[in-house]
Amino acid sequence: MSETDWNDAFACSPYIENGADYFDYWPKKSATFRETWTAKQLDQPYGEHPRLTYDLFEPQGEPKGLFIFVHGGYWKSTDKSYWSFLAEGALARGWQVALPQYILAPDATIPEITKQIGTAITHLSALSNRAIVLAGHSAGGHLVSRMACENAPVSKSVMNRITKIVSISGLYDLSPLIKTEMNVDLQLTEGTAADESTAFLMPNGTPITAWTGGSERPEFLRQARILADNWEHADIVIDEGKHHFDVIEGLLDVDGPLLNEILKP
Repeated sequence: MSETDWNDAFACSPYIENGADYFDYWPKKSATFRETWTAKQLDQPYGEHPRLTYDLFEPQGEPKGLFIFVHGGYWKSTDKSYWSFLAEGALARGWQVALPQYILAPDATIPEITKQIGTAITHLSALSNRAIVLAGHSAGGHLVSRMACENAPVSKSVMNRITKIVSISGLYDLSPLIKTEMNVDLQLTEGTAADESTAFLMPNGTPITAWTGGSERPEFLRQARILADNWEHADIVIDEGKHHFDVIEGLLDVDGPLLNEILKP
């Protein structure tokens, strides 16, 4: 039996038609959205480092709650400016939308990034007394799933306000990443991979859904199933026909199943 090629297992773009084009499409679409959406606060700090900032978009009228979206990029690439356009669906539903970014690897380790997202959530929670929902994509899916663990880097009072977490194409078993070339940047060890592997940590009871495209690479489907298998209260949804890059477009469908899953009462 041949050994798994872990670099290939986590490679998404080569297996998606015109996959590289998304990295031009996303920031351009987001720049247009930021230009046209007037109720916004951009580049707001939640820490001292220049990367520790967030963008906040306000809906028309009184917000129903706060939706925090955490971006992906294997913890080592992209930033909040790529993803602004994804706020449109939740804004139309009357929710505030915040997009925090974090210090990228190798300048920060994954445990440090997890703490940064906890700090961002804590900071953002002080802006409103309404319900909070979390979603993230890929590495961002991992980061929001970590907030569903007993050792999440947020207080119990903040956790009590988080009504739902949806991890979109997230990663919950980080140990295979040690065997990839990207670990030069990620700097994972057996210890830190274990500490950050959500599927093997103790859940804190926050409702969580692993939402994954049916046309994802096999490793991402395995990742979703292992979380659902290990956490009794975790749901899994396979979004048939969607791959790693277009699965997040469900956030634009105001009455679609992905946004309903995140914003449901």
